[in-house]
Amino acid sequence: RAGAAAQSPAPRARGGARASAAGASGEGAGGEYRVLSPLPGCGVPGGGAAELSSLKKFDEIKKANQAAAKKLVEDQLSSSSEEDDEDAEVKQGQILDKTFTIYTSQTDGDASELERTRQYMNEAFQSGAMTCLICIASVKRNQAVWSCCGCFCIFHLVCIQKWAKDSLFLVSSPLTDDDFGKKDYPWPCPKCRFEYKRSETPSKYYCYCGKVENPTVDPWLVPHSCGQICEREFKPSCGHKCLLLCHPGPCPPCPKMVTTTCHCKKAKPVPRRCSAKEWSCHLPCGRMLLCGQHTCENSCHAGDCQPCPRVSKQRCICGRQTAERLCASPQWQCDQVCRKRLPCGNHTCEQVCHAGPCGDCPRSGKRSCPCGKTKFTLPCTEDVPTCGDSCDKVLECGIHKCSQRCHRGPCEICRQEVEKQCRCGKHTKRMPCHKPYLCETKCTKIRDCQKHQCRRKCCSGNCPPCDQVCGRTLGCRNHKCPSGCHRGSCNPCPETVDVKCNCGKTVIKVPCGRERTIKPPKCKQLCSRPPTCHHSTQEKHYCHFGRCPPCRQPCQKTLTCGHLCPVSCHDEALVRQAGSHQSAGPWEQPSEPAFIQTALPCPPCEVPILVECLGQHEVSPLPCHSANPYSCKRYCGRLLDCQNHTCMKECHHVTKLNSSADAKKAGPECSQCEEECTKPRPSGCPHRCVLPCHPGDCPSCLQMLKIKCHCKLSVLYVECLKLTCADLKEKERLTSCQNQCPKELPCGHRCKEICHSGSCPLNCSQKVKLRCLCKRLKKEIQCSKIQEGQVSLECDALCKEMKRKASEIKEAEAKAAVEEEKRRQQAELEAFENRLKGRRKNKRRKDEVEVEQSLWQKYKNLIMLPVFGVAVVMV
Repeated sequence: RAGAAAQSPAPRARGGARASAAGASGEGAGGEYRVLSPLPGCGVPGGGAAELSSLKKFDEIKKANQAAAKKLVEDQLSSSSEEDDEDAEVKQGQILDKTFTIYTSQTDGDASELERTRQYMNEAFQSGAMTCLICIASVKRNQAVWSCCGCFCIFHLVCIQKWAKDSLFLVSSPLTDDDFGKKDYPWPCPKCRFEYKRSETPSKYYCYCGKVENPTVDPWLVPHSCGQICEREFKPSCGHKCLLLCHPGPCPPCPKMVTTTCHCKKAKPVPRRCSAKEWSCHLPCGRMLLCGQHTCENSCHAGDCQPCPRVSKQRCICGRQTAERLCASPQWQCDQVCRKRLPCGNHTCEQVCHAGPCGDCPRSGKRSCPCGKTKFTLPCTEDVPTCGDSCDKVLECGIHKCSQRCHRGPCEICRQEVEKQCRCGKHTKRMPCHKPYLCETKCTKIRDCQKHQCRRKCCSGNCPPCDQVCGRTLGCRNHKCPSGCHRGSCNPCPETVDVKCNCGKTVIKVPCGRERTIKPPKCKQLCSRPPTCHHSTQEKHYCHFGRCPPCRQPCQKTLTCGHLCPVSCHDEALVRQAGSHQSAGPWEQPSEPAFIQTALPCPPCEVPILVECLGQHEVSPLPCHSANPYSCKRYCGRLLDCQNHTCMKECHHVTKLNSSADAKKAGPECSQCEEECTKPRPSGCPHRCVLPCHPGDCPSCLQMLKIKCHCKLSVLYVECLKLTCADLKEKERLTSCQNQCPKELPCGHRCKEICHSGSCPLNCSQKVKLRCLCKRLKKEIQCSKIQEGQVSLECDALCKEMKRKASEIKEAEAKAAVEEEKRRQQAELEAFENRLKGRRKNKRRKDEVEVEQSLWQKYKNLIMLPVFGVAVVMV
C-alpha cells in the first residue's frame, strides 16, 4: 500500500505520512500483521524467556520493514530522475503553466520574457540536471537545499553549511590575520564567488521565495517550492513584485504597464512595459549644455548630456591670456605668476594664475622660530632668527628628540645606540636606533595550509600563504585540485563530460563525476517502429529507450450522435488489474502494481453546440451530450419601469406579455426598483431629490442655503433655486453683505470698497508723508502715487552743502590717521634697530618700545568744527 500510494499523483506527497501511519498500526510494506499475546494457560512451562526473545526479534524485523517501506516511498517521491514517461512530461507542463498563469495574464499570454526562468524550472524537473557542485550528487525533492542569490545555483543545505564553515575558518585563521575575531569575514559561493557575510550563513531550509520554512514535498509543485506567489522585488527595483509562483532562478522582467515619456520629455507619454519603460524618441535632445551657450545635438538619450564638443576663445582665470579651448572646460590656468603687490607693500604674490584677491602677506603677523618655542613680531621684510634653545623635536624613530640648537631645515636621523629586538623576537643587539635588525633564524611555523613550514628568515608570525600546488583528488574522482595548497574543501571540478543518447546523435554536458549516474539525453530523431493500434500510421515521436509511448492520435471513431471521437487513441490503455495481493507477513517484499492493456470505450461527445442562455444574453457552445438551455450567471440587465435601473437578478427566464414588446424591457419575473433618486442635481445644489427613483426630470429645489459673504464675516441665507439659476453678476450681488471690505491693501490701509469677491483694487487714496533722502524735507502725497513711483522728493541745495562739508571732515581725519601711522611705524623701527645694536650673545631681551603720542593722537577726539553756525564735536 505504501508503494501504490507513492506512485499515484493524486495523494499529493502524502506517501511518507501514509507509510509511517501504516507502520504505526502494524501495516507494513508486506501486508498486514498483528502481534498476538499468548493466551493464559496455553504457555509452555519454562518458555517465558523464549517467547520474550521471539517477540524482540519480531519487533526488530517489524521496525526494519517499516524503515524500508518509508525509504521506498521517499525514493519514489524524491527526484524527477524516475519520471521518464509521457505522463510526467504532461504533468510537468501543467505545473509550469500553473506557475506562469498570473504573469501571462498581465502580458496577454506573451511568455517570451520567461525563457530564462523556464530553463531553471526545466532543470529542476529534468533527471540529474540539479547537481550539487560540492558533493557532485543529485539534488532530490525531499532534501534540504539552499539557492545562491547571485548565480541561482542550488546546493545541499548540509554541503553549503560545511563549505561556509571551512571558508570562514580558512580566511579568519589567527595564523594569517592578527585581527582574528574582530572582523566579519565573508564566505564565497562555490560557483559564482558571490560573497556572503558570516551572519548570512544558512541554518534553515526555506523555499525559493523565503516565505515557508521546510516546504512540504508536493508532486504537483516545482521541487522545493511552497506554491505561493513569489512577491520578490524585481531587479532593478521598480516598486512592483514578482507575480510567478515560488520558483527557482531569477525573476522575469516586470510585466506591469506604466505610462512614461521618453528621455528628453518631448514625446507624449505612452503605455509601455515597466521593464522597458526607458525609451528614446530619436529626436534631437536640445537640452542646454554646461557651457551655457550651446544645446545638445545628440538624439534623445538617457543620463546627462556629453560635454560640449565645440571650441571657443576662453580667458584664463587671471584674465591675462586668451586661448581656444573646448566649451566644456572654460576654466583654465596659464603658467604666469601673479606678481601683484601684496597689502604690505614690500612683497608680491607668488601664486600662479588665480582668481579673487591675493590675500595678506604670508610673512605678516606673529611668526615662530624654527623650533616653535619663541614668537616674534617683525616686519615682513625681516626673517625670523633662531632662538638659541635646543630643538627638542621628535625624530623619525618616534622615541628620541633632536638635541641640536634651534635650526632651520629637517632634523638629522637618530644616531643613539639602543638595545633592539629582531622581528621574530628571538634575538637582541645593540645598534643605532635608525637601523632595522633582522636575524638569520628561519621560521618553523606551519603555514595556513597546515602542511608546510614557513622557512622565512626572521618571520614576525604573519606567515605568507603557501605557494605549493594542492594536488588533492576532487569530488569527481577524475582530476586533482590545481589551486595553491590550502585548507578546507577544494573548489568543485570545472571540467564537463559528454553524455550521449542511445543512437549517439544527441549529447549533453554534465559536471565531471556525474556521467555514471546521469540519465542519457532525449534524442530528437524520429522513432521508426510500426503502430500497434487501429491507425494506419504511428504518431511521430522522438527516439527513445524501451517501449513506444501510447498513441495520441485522434480516435476518429463514429459516435451515436454522428460525430467523430476526438480524444486520443485508447485501444491500448493501461489499466490497473483489479484485486490486490495479500502479503504473507512483514518479511515479504511489496510487489509492483499490475497493469494490463485493454481497449476503452469512447467518452461522451464533446462537440460544441450553440445554445442560447435563459435571459438571451449570450450564445455559448456546450458539449453535445449536455446541450440544454442554461443560466449564464450574469445579471438580467433588463430596464425597469423607473427607466433608470436594470434588473439585478441572476440570468432567468422572462415571459413575453406581447410578441411585439421590446426584448430589453423587464418582465413580471424581474425585480422591482426600490432605490432613491440618483439623478444629477443642478450645479451648486447640495440637496437630494425628495422623490423616489422616477422617470423624467426632478422638481426644483426650494430649500435655503447658508453661505458666507465675500469677506467671510456675515452669514447669508439664500434660496437654493435662486443661487443655482443666477448668472455671475446676480451671484455676486446675492453673496455680498453690502458692508465695507475689511481686507488690508498692500500698502497697509483698509479697502474702501463694499464687500466684493477677488482681490481689492490697488488705488489707495490715503494721504501719507514723503521725506527726502537726508530726512530734512517732508510732504503729504496720495498713497497710490507713492506705490506707483510717480512722485519723489529730492534734496535741495542746503542738504547738498551739508553733505559736502561732512565728507571733507572725514577725508581730513583719514589723511591725518595715515600720517600718524607712518610716524608710529618709523619710531618702532628706530627703537628696534637700537635694541639690536646693544644685544649681547646668548642673552635674550624683551624690550617694549613706547612711542610717544603726537598732539593729533592726543586731541583728535576733541576737535570742534563749526558747521552752519553750530559747533560739532568729533569723538
